[in-house]
Amino acid sequence: MSENDNSVNIHSEKNRYHHGDLRTALIDEGLKLINAGRADALSLREIARNAGVSATAVYRHFPDKAALLGALCLEGHVRMAGAFERAMASAAPGVEAFSAMGRAYVRFALAHPALFRLMMAQTTGPVPAPPPLAGAGTGADSMQMLVNAIDGLFGADTPPAAREARRLQAWSLVHGLAMLMLDGQVPADPALVDAVVDARIL
Repeated sequence: MSENDNSVNIHSEKNRYHHGDLRTALIDEGLKLINAGRADALSLREIARNAGVSATAVYRHFPDKAALLGALCLEGHVRMAGAFERAMASAAPGVEAFSAMGRAYVRFALAHPALFRLMMAQTTGPVPAPPPLAGAGTGADSMQMLVNAIDGLFGADTPPAAREARRLQAWSLVHGLAMLMLDGQVPADPALVDAVVDARIL
């Protein structure tokens, strides 16, 4: 490769990402790759190649694979939160809102299986118990939104131990159904999701 070739590559790379969107482009490429396979098969070099940049450019944003996986996990939670918000937009607070969110949870998992598994693997420890409805709204963390919706079912006067048990029961319902469908134990049938995810049974 000649010196001129190097100059063209560097110039092209700077032109493509002169607005500072390389990090976003790398995350988008990572999401495409894990949607087509498994997160543990991700290659930073392959992502760089697909994005049309050098491996060095990738390492400026993500020093290693773990850093990229963490960024993909965070992006997954943002997207799941968006799915929750859209599902709840026309639902009444309480039972209807949780049912809508629960169905969105399962559908997100089915639509993005590798990303969903990554998100669950990257979650460490229990989700903290916030005050009811704290932190809700656009941009809220998806797991925080789920906790808020569950707490909203039972009210602030429910004893903490009972609220925690019910929270786990509700999360187990949607997460268990998602995993059963992802693992092929039950059919990934949208009608079955609608029938099973019903907060009135809690």
